[in-house]
Amino acid sequence: MRAALLILALFLAFGFEACQLAKSGTPRSSAQKFVSAANISPIRKPDFTTEIKPIFQARCQPCHFPGGKVYDPMPFDKPETITRLGTKLFTRIKDEKEQRLIRAFLAP
Repeated sequence: MRAALLILALFLAFGFEACQLAKSGTPRSSAQKFVSAANISPIRKPDFTTEIKPIFQARCQPCHFPGGKVYDPMPFDKPETITRLGTKLFTRIKDEKEQRLIRAFLAP
């Protein structure tokens, strides 16, 4: 059953690719073919300043930001602190979307 579903998915993906090629007349790279066939967007590392830091500002301020009680040993406005602490930070960050974003930032 799984093999049949896999064959069907590949057939549909290549059929879709053939239609796209016929419309545009321009072949795409094999990486683009895989991404469109699997319906997956390329992964990019989230920006610390615009995407990660605001999460910690909302959840961990004022203590871990300038003037806070524990800012000196654990400054959450610095990416190296977040990288060092890793998923230990999830004791305070419970939202799954925020955790996913932080995991993407932590990924090598």
